[in-house]
Amino acid sequence: MPFGLSVTTIILIALALVVVWIIAIYNGLITKKNRVDEAWSDIDVQLKRRYDLIPNLVESVKGYTKHESGVFEQVTKARAAAMGAQTLAEHAQAENALSQTLKSLFAVTEAYPDLKANQNFLDLQNELTDAEDKIQAARRFYNGNVRDFNTALQTFPSNIVANAFHFSARQFFELASEAERATPKVSF
Repeated sequence: MPFGLSVTTIILIALALVVVWIIAIYNGLITKKNRVDEAWSDIDVQLKRRYDLIPNLVESVKGYTKHESGVFEQVTKARAAAMGAQTLAEHAQAENALSQTLKSLFAVTEAYPDLKANQNFLDLQNELTDAEDKIQAARRFYNGNVRDFNTALQTFPSNIVANAFHFSARQFFELASEAERATPKVSF
């Protein structure tokens, strides 16, 4: 044997390298998983911010539109459903419904010029638009991290370690249809 290495020593070195390789891949998968969890947390923060704005917006509109109670009830129900969503699929469905009811609320405001000129309403609308933009950015960040994590789970050789340690793929956070993806357009 060259350099005085025995077969046992070579086998032990090879095993040590395999263990280090497995640890490195495992730690990489954990890092990617934690990034996905962090990205979801970012979405959750922005969704909660939006949920907090909605009651103020509804109250602001109610003062001007007393006979539109059906729209207010729909917005309130959609907000409650979105806040109560547990799974990613439930969140996506509830967020789609909430976006649709908000579009209805903004459509109602079109008939009330005094409301459209109200500074409080305009401020709330701007905050809601800002929240929507931040949700969209957080969703892109989340989906990018999900893509990286899922790719690591599916590519060789990390898929071997991922399967051994029972890592599972994550779902993308997507809206249901192209129409629902469009940002609500409200003009005053």
